Amino acid sequence: MTSSFPLFAAVPLAARDSILGLNEAFQADTRPEKVNLSIGVYYDAAGKIPVLSCVQKAMESLLGQATPRTYQPMEGPAAYTQAVQKLLLGADHPAIREGRLVTAQSLGGTGALKVGDDLLSGICPKAKAWVSSPTWDNHRAILEGAGFAVGAYAYYDAATGGFDLAGMLRDLARAKEGDIVVLHACCHNPTGVDPTAEDWGKIIDAVEQHKLLPFLDIAYQGFGDGLQEDSEIIRRFAARNIPIFIASSFSKSFSLYGERVGALTVITANADEAKRMLSQTKRAIRANYSNPPIFGASLVSSVLNQPDLRALWEEELAGMRDRIREMRLMLRERLSAQVPGKNFDFIVKQRGMFSYSGLNAQQAQKLRDTYSIYIVDSGRICVAGLNAKNIDYVAEAMAAVQKG
Repeated sequence: MTSSFPLFAAVPLAARDSILGLNEAFQADTRPEKVNLSIGVYYDAAGKIPVLSCVQKAMESLLGQATPRTYQPMEGPAAYTQAVQKLLLGADHPAIREGRLVTAQSLGGTGALKVGDDLLSGICPKAKAWVSSPTWDNHRAILEGAGFAVGAYAYYDAATGGFDLAGMLRDLARAKEGDIVVLHACCHNPTGVDPTAEDWGKIIDAVEQHKLLPFLDIAYQGFGDGLQEDSEIIRRFAARNIPIFIASSFSKSFSLYGERVGALTVITANADEAKRMLSQTKRAIRANYSNPPIFGASLVSSVLNQPDLRALWEEELAGMRDRIREMRLMLRERLSAQVPGKNFDFIVKQRGMFSYSGLNAQQAQKLRDTYSIYIVDSGRICVAGLNAKNIDYVAEAMAAVQKG
């Protein structure tokens, strides 16, 4: 049937999402040996997405309460937002005591970035935004959707598998006063490469010197060295008394991917500024989705605010972190045996769920086609998808594609 009003006739087919598309291809693959190392999801030693015991206990308690499902405040409940602030900065941080923080519940870390970028488009519409090279694809997409021109600063050194501090500082010096710089607070996605504490000091100095606005993305707090260690960079930035935007997520650390639980936090100069920023944050939320959902944030809030559940969560999170480290060590050991003479130490130096494996797009395609192992064309692998049952097969296949 031909439409008399062909409005959509010229609409092009959008490119498939580079990660979610691979996940769909994995699901359709019928080969029994298939391994999914593409999507950023934590799997346990049995290859399953876990339901954390602390979450299960909180869920059982909440489901036993017959409470009305009315609209939440646009910024989310205070019990949740205050718990987020304490997790990021510590309970006694001066910015919290002085009322200088604005925190709003969001639809995952993605929602926090979206609301934050919408806010910034009204505050500094002529600013340019800077993201690391490489970065998570959605950083650029959300910034461009908010109307920002987006540039890239050097970050990953392919020759060493490490961090390019000199290149990053050179590129930040090119930014103009008031430009936005998106920074991964820990466990860089997609490379797994993080600056050292000394490197961070130089980065913070550069951001302050050039009067840039830092937007810190902390989607993996607890997967690097620990909850407090991974958020240290936020406290170091806060000590400079400059405006800061922070996007946080509980998808990974609570294994609550489908609940979409995150938060946007803004550190301001004083309580009056915070009041005005909260009003604008609520306005941006209203224009996006009006009010955040209840259940996922209630689970997180329950765990963070109950000492016994909080202790259990920290124990379970440490277990996830330790398992990922173990997989890194095992992968390095097996690849070193398969490809003698090549140094794979970068695998254990990288942190968090991801590793830039050093494989190119052609090798990644061969892994998918020949071995049914799904990784992103950039060579990024999700280390959390490895386990004792598949790591030998993965290492052998990765070695085979490198040998040609």
